[in-house]
Amino acid sequence: MNILKEKKKLFSVSIHDCEIKSFCSGGPGGQHQNKVATGIRIIHRLSGAVGEARDSKSQSQNKLNAFKRMANTKEFTNWARLQAAKLISGKSIDSIVDEQLQEQFIKTEIKDDKGCWKFVERIEENA
Repeated sequence: MNILKEKKKLFSVSIHDCEIKSFCSGGPGGQHQNKVATGIRIIHRLSGAVGEARDSKSQSQNKLNAFKRMANTKEFTNWARLQAAKLISGKSIDSIVDEQLQEQFIKTEIKDDKGCWKFVERIEENA
C-alpha cells in the first residue's frame, strides 16, 4: 500500500525578507573583480542568518548561491523550526517549554560509586 503524505506549506521566506548587500569580490581574477560588485551577502532579518557568495562572475548566480547558503545555516534552520512549532501547536514557545518542564517529564540521574548513571526516584521535600 502506497500512502502519500500531503505536505502543507506553513510559511514562506523570500528574498524580500532579507537584506542584500553587494561588494567587490577581490581575490584572484585580476582587476575585473576589484571593479565590479558581484559578491553578494544576504542577511535574513528575523533570524540573523547570513549567506555569502562570490563564486561566479554573475551577480544573479551569486545571489542564488548566497540565499541557499543562508537557508542552510544553523541560525536559519533553528528559526524555521521555531516558526513551524508555533504554527502547528498554536502556542508560544514559552508555553511549550513550560509544559515540557513539568515534574512528570523530568528524569533525574546520579552517578554511583562505580561511575554508572542511576535513575533517582522523586524526592519529597519535607516542609
